Amino acid sequence: MPGSHRSLDGLVLAPVADQAPGQVGTRTRFTYHEQDGEIWAEYAGGDVVRGHLVGTRDGDRLDFRYVQLKRDGTTSSGHCVSLVTELPDGRVRLEETWEWESQPGSGTSVVEQVTDPGR
Repeated sequence: MPGSHRSLDGLVLAPVADQAPGQVGTRTRFTYHEQDGEIWAEYAGGDVVRGHLVGTRDGDRLDFRYVQLKRDGTTSSGHCVSLVTELPDGRVRLEETWEWESQPGSGTSVVEQVTDPGR
């Protein structure tokens, strides 16, 4: 299957739409790493000062937990399952289903590979 099992290692991804205020948004950048079925990433931007995610990859399914520090000094954490797909132009897209564990709330989001990190 085209695009299947493409490594996320070293890719920079960004949300295509803003989430609720004070959360991850279009100015947030995720830098992914992948090795032997493990995935992890650092992220920051917008209202997020620093964030980390860590988890596993099985085929094109990611399963990870995330924790972040916001500009107002609060922290939050949650769980996310993502499907790795490939866009027609060859960039990677993640279709995410997430839920907070430290507070109420859940939803879906999409992040896509940024080919020009300055964007």
